[in-house]
This record gives sequence, C-alpha cells and structure tokens, in this order.
Amino acid sequence: MNQPPPTWRDRLMPFLAWPAQWRALGVRGDIIAGITVGLVLVPQALAYAQLAGLPPHIGLYAALLPAIVGALFGSCGAIATGPVALTSLLTGASVIAVARPGTEGFLEAAIVLALLSGLIQLALGGLRLGWLLKLLSRPVMTGFINASALLIALSQVPSMLGLRMERSEHFMVDFLNMLTSFTDLHLPALAFGLATLAALILMRRIAPKLPGVLIVVAIATAISAATGFEAGGGRVVGHVPQGLPDFVLPAFDWNLIVALFPAAFVIALVSFMEVTASASVITARTGERWRQNQELIGQGLAKIASALNGGMPVSGSFSRSALNFATGAHTGLSSIVSAAFVVVTLLFLTPLLWHLPIAVLAAVIVLVVFNLLDPAAFVRTWQAGRDDGVAATATLVSTLAFAPNIQNGILVGLLISLSLMLYRDMQPRVALLGLHEDGTYRDRERFGLPHPHPNLVIMRFDSALTFVTSELFEDAAADALRAQPDVKVLLVSAAGINNVDSTGLDAISALHARAIAEQRTLAFCGLKKQIIDAMERTGLWERLQPHAHYRTEQHALEVLLAELPPPPEDDTPSAD
Repeated sequence: MNQPPPTWRDRLMPFLAWPAQWRALGVRGDIIAGITVGLVLVPQALAYAQLAGLPPHIGLYAALLPAIVGALFGSCGAIATGPVALTSLLTGASVIAVARPGTEGFLEAAIVLALLSGLIQLALGGLRLGWLLKLLSRPVMTGFINASALLIALSQVPSMLGLRMERSEHFMVDFLNMLTSFTDLHLPALAFGLATLAALILMRRIAPKLPGVLIVVAIATAISAATGFEAGGGRVVGHVPQGLPDFVLPAFDWNLIVALFPAAFVIALVSFMEVTASASVITARTGERWRQNQELIGQGLAKIASALNGGMPVSGSFSRSALNFATGAHTGLSSIVSAAFVVVTLLFLTPLLWHLPIAVLAAVIVLVVFNLLDPAAFVRTWQAGRDDGVAATATLVSTLAFAPNIQNGILVGLLISLSLMLYRDMQPRVALLGLHEDGTYRDRERFGLPHPHPNLVIMRFDSALTFVTSELFEDAAADALRAQPDVKVLLVSAAGINNVDSTGLDAISALHARAIAEQRTLAFCGLKKQIIDAMERTGLWERLQPHAHYRTEQHALEVLLAELPPPPEDDTPSAD
C-alpha cells in the first residue's frame, strides 16, 4: 500500500490520526483488545517486576503511564508497551552490578536505567539514526534471545522450588550451588509452581480465548489465602502500595550514570529489536507502514515516563502486541483501555494481591519465555553460512558465561559479527572470465572456459575497492597479467565494485601507470556512476576514459579485439 510521507504533525502528534481510523473502523475492536490485554497485563507486570528483582508494584507502575505514552507517540497502534521479560532480565542483570537487591539503591538504579535508555532511544529517533539498530544482526539476536530465555527460566527455578539463590558475578555457578541445597526444598511452593504451569498449558489448549493467566493467578491466590501458604513458610507478594504512583525525579549521580550507560545502550537496542519484530509482523498483515524513527521516539518517551513514575525500563511486548492485534486493535486506544485496568488494580485491588505466591509468578514467567526459545534458529543460521552460525553460537555461549552481566554477551556477539563481516570484505571474490555457451562471460576455472584472446584477459572483482581490499586488487591484477604468456590488455569487469575510496583510486592509478610503462592497456567495463564520479573528482577518469566507458564485456571486446592481432587459428574460440 502506497502512503504519503509523514508530515511534521504526524511526527509530533501521531495520535491525531486516530479519529479518522475510528470513523473508518469503529472503536469496538480497540476496546475489546484493550480489555483482553489488560487482563493479561496485570499479572505479567507483577511477574516481570520480580524477574528484575524489584517490588511487584513497580511492574504495575511501569504498565500504566508508559503504555499510554508509547501508544500516543508511536507509529503502530497495536504495539502494547510495558514490562517485558527480556528487558526485565537485562534490568536486573545490569542493576545488580551497582546495587544490592532489595535496597533503595537498587530501585533508584533501575529508575535511572529507564531514564537513560529512554533518552538514548529518543535521541536516536529524533536524529533519525534508527539505522544504527541494524548493527545487531539476526544471528546475534538469535543467540542472545535464546540464551536470555534460558537464563530467565533458570532464574525462576529457585522461586518455583521455594529455595533462595545467592547472587554473585557468576549466575551459572550460583545456580549449580543452589541445586545442592535440595534439603531446603519447600514442597508447597513446588506444588504451586508445577500446578500453575500445568493449569496455564491446559487453559491455553482448551480455552485459548479466555484470560488464562489472570484466571489461574486468581485461583492460586485464593488457594494460598485459604491454606495459609504464607504461614507455612511460603513466599508471597505481600504488601502492594495502594494508589497511583507519584511523580519522581531520578537522582542525578554522575558515577551511577557512567556505570549504567553501557547497559542502558544495550537495553535501548535490544528492547527496540523486540518492538521491530512486533511492528513488522503486524504491519505486514495490515498493509500499513510503521516508521522506525517515530517508534523509537514513542518507546523512548515511554521509558522516560516510566522513570518519572518510579518504574523500570519498558518495551513493546511481542506476545501482548500479537494478542492486541489479534483481538481487534487498530489504534493506541486499546493501550489506554489496558492502562485503565492497571489504574483499577492500583486503586482498589492491591489488598487482594497479598497472598499471591511468588512461585506462581515464576511459573507465569517460565511459560512466557519458552516462546522465546527457538533452537531451530541455530540450525538455520549454520545452514545460511558458517559466519552466521559462529556469531549466533558465540553470542549464546558468552551470554551464558557472563551472566548476570548478560549485556557483555551481546557486545561479544556484536564484535564477532562485525569482525567476521570485515574479514569477509577482506576476502573478495576474484575471477578470470571466459565466454560461456549461453553468451555471457563467466568464471573460467569453474566452467572450464578459454580466454577470449591470447593477448587479453578479463578479471572480475566482486567487492568494494577500499583500503581493505586495494592490496588484494593489485595482487589479483598482477596475477591476471601473468595468466597468459603475452598479455597486452587487462579488462576489469567492474560491475561488482559498488564503492571506492582514495586508497582504491590510488590502486587503480598505480595499475594504470604500470600498464602504460609496460605498453599494455588497462580497460574497464560496467563501472557504476558513483565510481565514475569519484574518478572524475580526482582527475583519474580523464586518463582512464578512453578504455573505461564500456558498459559490458562484449562491448569492450568489440573495440579492444580490433586493436589486437588476430589469434592463431588453433586458439580461436569457436563461435558455436
């Protein structure tokens, strides 16, 4: 669907387009979707706050104003903004490096992290730098998401078993140590956790349209209160402050900001990758267009709003966005309706949350993150290429090894993927060409083709010609000149050269000077406009132009072969 480019009003106030959509499609779908997502949002918000190591009510705060702000200023109406598993895990893993869980400093650091990551996204969107997000390749994200999902699931095992796990700089070591303390197993917590998992799976199969999470959580809370689960040593949510969040200004601590900035940048990138996945899937079905930079602005403002309400970093939820769209959402009104459920919960329902077992929230998280696990993606990356497989596997292993500092895992993956890309660029494909029976000029070695003429060789160079590849270009040209005993003409098939820098131009100039000194001809065919423009700016084109204007190999040969002596009878390529 062709759509006009966004106006300044679309960028500043995208929500002004909602009334037109309501007139065309009505508001019933948005209201139904908002109610449906709201029923799922409340228990998930409590669970994701626990995942981040924060009090449960912080998840509710992060599900309120950020949901509204993200909807008002985003470009895709069906995106449901709020606490999500991956961002919550990153938050907890990042903050634990600067503060102890359960302290005021831990909460303060989480709020600063929300503010920083929001400002980063707002800056990227405002400066139209959304393309920077493409630095995170799909193989790196595959490795990181699968490792994170595994870590999320493992982090919830202690809560489901009623055990406590020590926190240090090595999550996997802490987890293994925790498994040795099975003598402290709390059987009622284990029963609640396993029963919740079974009930959620059953609800998903027999009644997928019902709010299974809310129903199961409500029943579990009632059973916990009736059986005295807390009195028996079980961990419950406990007191949840009643009322709406206050406006707060995050404390300005320069040392804390410096310490959290790398993690904030990773959260800004990773959380937006989840938004990108959701928006791409939704708009592919609607035929509408979503704007990457506008969505960055909306998500950035949502994180800032969360910080100002004492919440944690948020993101667009893939699962809730899919549910939102599937139940009829067209505009951000659905998110406002969902936020209304959070308001009702904070004002009137918090006393009912006291007896909610922590093991139940852990089971909710475990079931959600199983949807993130995709082992088949690793098979696909290795099938696509060794470099992709190496990047995905290295990211997975390093994320697990560095946990809880999982941001280091994605940085390792990013460095490896960029290094492999640079290495590939340093190994471009070079081929000598001959005339194929289909009338095209193709790789001589692969197809067993003769040279077009005893005194002429055609060299194809498939890469940008830059400081990275210029030396290889010169070496390949030298080898091409030795490919036959008496080469008089070197024709460079340059259709694969998309870019050139000053080092590449110097390499061409040196090769041209060598050809003149040896009384040979250097010719080019298929040069692209941007390459010719660069040659013209440096004066090189004037020297090359007599034999560099050819569009195809055949065009060049029609001229160049006329200047060469005819080949011996036996060496003449057959016209058949």
